[in-house]
Amino acid sequence: MTQADVFELIFQVFLGLGTLVGIVVVLYIMYNAYAYKDEDGVADPKADSRPTVGELPVGGKGGKKLFLSFGLSAIIVLSLIIWTYGMLLFVEQGPGGIGQGGDVQVQNQEEVDEYVDLQVYASAFSFSYNHEYQGNTVENEFDQLVVPADVPVSVNATSRDVWHTFGISEFRVKADAIPGENSHTWFEAEEPGYYDTGVQCYELCGRGHSGMNHDLIVVSEDLYTTAIESQATGDLFGAIQNGDLSVDSTPAEFEEYMAAQESDDGGNGDGTDGGNNESTSDGGNTDGSNGNESTTDDGGNNESGGDN
Repeated sequence: MTQADVFELIFQVFLGLGTLVGIVVVLYIMYNAYAYKDEDGVADPKADSRPTVGELPVGGKGGKKLFLSFGLSAIIVLSLIIWTYGMLLFVEQGPGGIGQGGDVQVQNQEEVDEYVDLQVYASAFSFSYNHEYQGNTVENEFDQLVVPADVPVSVNATSRDVWHTFGISEFRVKADAIPGENSHTWFEAEEPGYYDTGVQCYELCGRGHSGMNHDLIVVSEDLYTTAIESQATGDLFGAIQNGDLSVDSTPAEFEEYMAAQESDDGGNGDGTDGGNNESTSDGGNTDGSNGNESTTDDGGNNESGGDN
């Protein structure tokens, strides 16, 4: 269960109970308004049992209805408070306690086997990220946040200049980024997806505040593991952002993409170097290889010089 699931469940429970109580109260009011309406010419059948001004009522049922209604209300309210507190405690601590910060040991290894330790740095109207997962670390990925699906992400946020707030509205998560301090939270994405400006700053931090937002990319755990082991989460982010890959791409497709990128870089480098070597070693061949246009231009210039 994620934070978004918890808040959604709490909202639905409160909405359902509030609607139920509202219906009961309205129906009870309507019933009493009809049952005890005043009618001309009709005697009140309960006139003797009704209280009289200035006299204490006698008889009755000892307020059983009152105690019953208060007792049921107290049980419902207390149960709701205890249940809500337990759910919010889970939101604060996270599965296995990862919401308390990546520097603490996971309290329950059976509850969470692996999690991403994400360090968020806010500075100059931008976020940068350090990823640590399964013993692999990627540092200083600017504006590029890639996380795996179905894996808890422990967030430790801080700032290098002024007060910011790291937040992802899609996952109902926020963490204050305060200079000299670390704020902890967590989130978990249930499925791959591309969230345009999914990461935003929710604290007015200066003139560039409105532009302090980044895209968020969620991929499969296998693809994320391949990218972080290759120290290439930034390359994966760029490939998906440019449309070369999708959030549902496989590790094999990503490896093929990286191999193609390396091949293109190597091919461009060889061709450029080879051209430069020919030009340096043999200028005459270079002029001749430039074609008839170059020769004609040179000849034209010579003829112009001859006329002069």
